[in-house]
Amino acid sequence: MTKLIRPSRRRFLHGTALAGAALATPAFFTRGAWAADFCNNPAGSTVTLGFNVPQTGPYADEGKDELRAFELAVKHLNGEGDGGMLSTFKPSNLKGNGILGRKVEFVTGDTQTKSDAARATARRMIEKDGVIMVSGGSSSGVAVAVQSLCQEMGVLFMAGLTHSNDTTGKDKRRYGFRHFFNAYQSGVALGSVLAEAYGKERRAYHLTADYTWGWTQEESIKNATEAQGWETVQTVRTPLGAGDFSQYLTPVLNSGADVLILNHYGGDMVNSLTQAVQFGMRDKQVNGKQFEIVVPLYSELMAEGAGENVKGIFGTSNWSWQLDNDGTKAFAKSFGQVYGRPPSQAAHTCYVQTLLYANAVETAGTFAPPEVIKALEGFEFDGMGNGPTLYRDTDHQCFKDVLVVQGNEKPTSQFDLLKVYKIVPRSEVTYDPSIFGGELGPYDVAGCAA
Repeated sequence: MTKLIRPSRRRFLHGTALAGAALATPAFFTRGAWAADFCNNPAGSTVTLGFNVPQTGPYADEGKDELRAFELAVKHLNGEGDGGMLSTFKPSNLKGNGILGRKVEFVTGDTQTKSDAARATARRMIEKDGVIMVSGGSSSGVAVAVQSLCQEMGVLFMAGLTHSNDTTGKDKRRYGFRHFFNAYQSGVALGSVLAEAYGKERRAYHLTADYTWGWTQEESIKNATEAQGWETVQTVRTPLGAGDFSQYLTPVLNSGADVLILNHYGGDMVNSLTQAVQFGMRDKQVNGKQFEIVVPLYSELMAEGAGENVKGIFGTSNWSWQLDNDGTKAFAKSFGQVYGRPPSQAAHTCYVQTLLYANAVETAGTFAPPEVIKALEGFEFDGMGNGPTLYRDTDHQCFKDVLVVQGNEKPTSQFDLLKVYKIVPRSEVTYDPSIFGGELGPYDVAGCAA
């Protein structure tokens, strides 16, 4: 694990007159009168966050962009740079002077896109680096594993990119929060679009990443398309990081299916889509129809990796840097100035999660997790790029508009590979939390001793 601490250009306090008091008074003597200590309660002038992302493995491109966004969020929280979404986020108590006057520092780790490795790295962050919050992801298996650990240890987990229904469903936890949308919402948003574009008499073949995200993505898109009249011919599970998908693609051509649905993400999607196109699938006629390919969960980084192969292909995204709103413009400008490229949806959700956590601490007036959790539960906000958004209290899932996107037939640049085809309103993708089960668990836990 590499510890990265950004040098401070200036030190911020709550105010000149209160400077001495701000340094002398422990956070838990502020709002809520938290006399008892809690895991990694910041004692000095800094607070440390843990950013646990896949820097290796099939989702490494997403992880590297997440890390860029985390670093940018820390700069903005500390009053460095142009402030990004701090100027558009409403309602907000963020001041650009750290969190509760403490300068924000951070440590990073590599999840390797493996649940065991991610959990071990998160534990080291909590036990050795004293982090008060963990964020990151790109694999729902990782998110579920780390979220469970954070519940045990009394440290908030602000999930990064995780799309499985299980994260805020059967595996939800009181100490875990997800800003990213889920597989059910992708299915609802995409089902009717596919029926309108390709007709209601279609036969689908699914290739599915064999872990929690793939399973729930397959189930969700299968239910949504069958509700439109489609038939599911076959569902086949593929190992994460397979690389060569030819053995899984060959049977598709003899199955009678006229649509291939790739429930793959990251490098796996790039490889499986590229190989499917090389097999000539997009040039075939089956059942008197043009053969089609669908990628239910898309990202700009995946589109870059697959290049021209994404043209015309439908999917869904949590956010796009091309959206016309103040929050998106502010973030895309900040990110572009620092990194020379637009941010991905993975970068966006991680940046937003960091600001949401910091604001909840400021709102609660303490780092004490139960109070921070209560400040996030039921929180309505805007100005973060997705329009009006709710952090639902019953399952810690964010609800906002969902984007149906399509590979751009005539891109104007290397970053213009996906276009927003349809914005599906938040009201249409909101569901009863009971359909996925699970229990959030207690506000008070044993903490670091777990």
